[in-house]
Amino acid sequence: MDTFIEISTAAPGDAGIVSRIAERSIRVGCAAEHRNDPRIVAAWTRNNTPACIRPWVVDPRLRLTLARLHGRPVGVAMASVSGRIAFCYVQPEWFRRGAGRALVQDIEAWLRGRGLARIRLNSTSTSYGFYRRLGFEQSAKAFAIGGVAAIAMHKSLG
Repeated sequence: MDTFIEISTAAPGDAGIVSRIAERSIRVGCAAEHRNDPRIVAAWTRNNTPACIRPWVVDPRLRLTLARLHGRPVGVAMASVSGRIAFCYVQPEWFRRGAGRALVQDIEAWLRGRGLARIRLNSTSTSYGFYRRLGFEQSAKAFAIGGVAAIAMHKSLG
C-alpha cells in the first residue's frame, strides 16, 4: 500500500478525469465481468460521460471523491445520502495500493457524519473480496444488472 493517498471532493472541472478513470476501470479492470461484450460495456459506461458527471459533482445529496497517489488521479467513488455507494473505481495499474480502501473509508466517514448507521452497494464478483476485506457482508443472492452479476452487500457504520 502506498503511504500517501490524497482524497478530495471532486469539482466540476474534474468531470473529465472522473469519466476517464471510470471508463478505464470498467473496460480493463472489470473485463472478467463484461467479457468484452460491447453491448454490456456500452450499457455500463453510458452514464460516465463528463456531461452526466458534472451534475453529480454539484448535487449536495452526493459525495463524489477522487483519490490521488503522488498527485496523480487514480480512483473515484460516489455515494448518496441514502447510504448507497454508487461506484468505486480505481485504475487497474493502481489496484492494491490503498486507493480503493481510502475512497470507501472517506465515503463511510461522510455517511457516518450524516447519522447513517448502514451503508449498501452492489458489488461485482471481481470486487466482492475487496468489499469483504473492508467489512461488507452479502445481503442477498447474486442477480444480474445489464448482463453483469451483482452482489448486494451492506456494512454497519456503528
